[in-house]
Amino acid sequence: MKTATVHIGDTPIGSEYPVYLIGEIGLNHNGDVEIAKRLIDVAADSGVQAVKFQKRTPELATPEHMKDVQRETPWGTMSYLDYRRRVEFDRDAYVEVGRYATLRGLDWFASPWDVPSVHFLEDLGVNAHKVASASVTDLELLDAIAATGKAVILSTGMSTIEEIDAAVNVLGRERLILMHATSSYPMPTEEANLLMIPTLRDLYPGVPVGYSGHERGLQISLAAVALGAVAVERHITLDRTMWGSDQAASLEPQGLEHLVRDIRIISEALGDGIKRVYPGEIAPRAKLRRVLTP
Repeated sequence: MKTATVHIGDTPIGSEYPVYLIGEIGLNHNGDVEIAKRLIDVAADSGVQAVKFQKRTPELATPEHMKDVQRETPWGTMSYLDYRRRVEFDRDAYVEVGRYATLRGLDWFASPWDVPSVHFLEDLGVNAHKVASASVTDLELLDAIAATGKAVILSTGMSTIEEIDAAVNVLGRERLILMHATSSYPMPTEEANLLMIPTLRDLYPGVPVGYSGHERGLQISLAAVALGAVAVERHITLDRTMWGSDQAASLEPQGLEHLVRDIRIISEALGDGIKRVYPGEIAPRAKLRRVLTP
């Protein structure tokens, strides 16, 4: 099914274009700009088109019931709110990593988790916004994102169809990319439900549909492409044993390289669905076919 074309920067995304690949750095930098730059290098070297971060105003984005929960971290025991403050990049850090991503030829953007974070990212000139699955029901946030007029990537994990409908009504469909997702970390195979990709295409005709994966390994993401996903997002890490809640569901550098390679092969192999006799078949046909058509 042909979809609309959505542009992120100069890159067109839709059913008629190469799969748009996003390396989700998220918080896997653990608040360290140099780790973020190394992850940008991993993404660029692998051949993805974009890297994505997360942006929060910790006091607003942290649920009230979680703020005082104590957490063991590499920096000692601290409240969940203080942990969020510890790993959050400030403006100078974002300017540095954003410039570095641009120099490496990548689009970069982030998931804003609150309205001030939308304004923060707009001030930095991002050319798209990503809505995390956790934010699907935050209609105030979605309204602020819609008002930017930028392309929006909407993940649909942990959401009902009714909640997705409400989000799409706020965001509009003109610059929207939907991402099928299951928000388990890591995601068990039986929860992948990849047939939601064609379901979302049917529910929202013309809207490009991709896949945001949290599984271990590559197979499920590759199957998503075979089912027509126009974009794929995967968390990336330098080492899955690093500290952090997303590391175990992330791809290490070699895994990301293999994912990009295999997605490009699958995309080429899918073809256009029009039956034809290929040049490589001419000689075998002449040699092997006993009855020839006129």
